Amino acid sequence: MVKKFMKSKKGAVGIGTLIIFIAMVLVAAIAASVIINTAGKLQHKASTVGEESTEQVASGIQVLKIMGHADISSELIDKVGIVVTPNVGGEIDLSATVLTISDGEQKISLVYAGDDTYLIKTNGTKDLFLNNGDPEVGAWPFADGYGIGAGENRFGIIVLQDGDESVTGSHPTINYGDKIVLAVNIGNFLDNDGIKPRNKITGEVIPEYGASGIIDFRAPSAFTDTVVELQ
Repeated sequence: MVKKFMKSKKGAVGIGTLIIFIAMVLVAAIAASVIINTAGKLQHKASTVGEESTEQVASGIQVLKIMGHADISSELIDKVGIVVTPNVGGEIDLSATVLTISDGEQKISLVYAGDDTYLIKTNGTKDLFLNNGDPEVGAWPFADGYGIGAGENRFGIIVLQDGDESVTGSHPTINYGDKIVLAVNIGNFLDNDGIKPRNKITGEVIPEYGASGIIDFRAPSAFTDTVVELQ
């Protein structure tokens, strides 16, 4: 009788151990599934972040040159042309680009005027600083032209190089190799009606994605020519 009882007890212990073992296997399987799922999500997130970081580093816009139009009689630069080109990365939508300029006393933020009137494609040699009443180059937003007031912070676009004709008035998109002038009637925005001699000017051309182009120059001590190279 005692012997049978001991056998039954051993059998019960064996079944209990088996149940515990199966439970442990199930828990381990669930844990492994959670770990694999989490690892997959982390890998996807890391890949996405890596692609975004690469795009941020590779793309962007750079400032090649900045030219100014000087009114010699008043000793002020009243217009600024900022020559830009995209980096090696993806396309840059200029309609989503913000241009900031500061003279140390005030800071302005400009956006694209958003109209075919303010996008000019040059053919041959032209005076980029001609008034917008002139049919050759009319990309300069003026207080006295095309209804753009001095308080409306806008810049125009002059296309210098656009092989695939990707830059249009409604969708001014630039890609690698394109060269564009951002036309700023700076006299409309600064309280002193323009940039004075020796003025320190800073700013950025900030695209929607990628690195910003840097504006950093000091105006010459005197303006002896109508066209002044600033940066």
